[in-house]
Amino acid sequence: MASQDGGESMMQTGASPKKEPVPYGKAGDGDAEAAEQASQSYGENSTAQVSAVSNGSDNDDGKEMVELKIIWNKNKYDLKIPLDGTGASLKERIHSLTGLPPAMQKVMYKGLLPEDKTLREIKVTNGAKIMVVGSTINDVLAVNTPKEVIQQDVKAEENKKEPLCRQKQHRKVLDKGKPEDIMPSIKGAKERLPTVPLSGMYNKSGGKVRLTFKLEQDQLWIGTKERTEKIPMGSIKNVITEPIEGHEDYHMMAFQLGPTEASYYWVYWVPAQYVDAIKDTVLGKWQYF
Repeated sequence: MASQDGGESMMQTGASPKKEPVPYGKAGDGDAEAAEQASQSYGENSTAQVSAVSNGSDNDDGKEMVELKIIWNKNKYDLKIPLDGTGASLKERIHSLTGLPPAMQKVMYKGLLPEDKTLREIKVTNGAKIMVVGSTINDVLAVNTPKEVIQQDVKAEENKKEPLCRQKQHRKVLDKGKPEDIMPSIKGAKERLPTVPLSGMYNKSGGKVRLTFKLEQDQLWIGTKERTEKIPMGSIKNVITEPIEGHEDYHMMAFQLGPTEASYYWVYWVPAQYVDAIKDTVLGKWQYF
């Protein structure tokens, strides 16, 4: 009777009979499936560590594919992508391979690769090499910005330490001394431009130069023995001046005719009383407010 009650108890609780142990090396269907998935996952991870390869995505099935070699930052990546994909979609795939954002990529294939055309339209072939230029945001912040800031600070510090009149390129002109026929100067005074040209000054080659302000034509005429250059005042980007050390009643002056320092036209021994008038005439008084 005890045995019968025990059987009824088992029936009521729904307990299952004890499973037989599974022999070593064998597994149930569920275990086999899990093992297979783990093996595949491990294999995929191992491949990714050896070389970055992209064979396209699941939705690329049935599309004509092209195999490319992506070269960026001395690294090479194999990429398989639909031939009818656009340059923009290629940039997205490159992003997934390299971590380089599309906006910071310059993709080259026989020139800059257009984003709105397909690879078929630009005749990309199997095995084509695609060059990618660009830096990640972290690279830019970690390397370029501090370096540029440091260079700017060093340059600014050097400019503070060494006046223009002591720099070698200017020293060779100033060492010639004050020209004998230079116009008189008045230190600390401010006068309007004279009605006659400013003459007797030197240019950077040590030749004589005169400045004529043609207000009715809005031009500055820079005259030398060889020729006269007629420069529209609106094209002069800046005027730089500095007193000449030991002769503060005269200035050295540069007219910036282009975007870089190489475009400066230097004039030496400009009478100090005309410096502000020259700036106002060339640049306009609005520059100082």
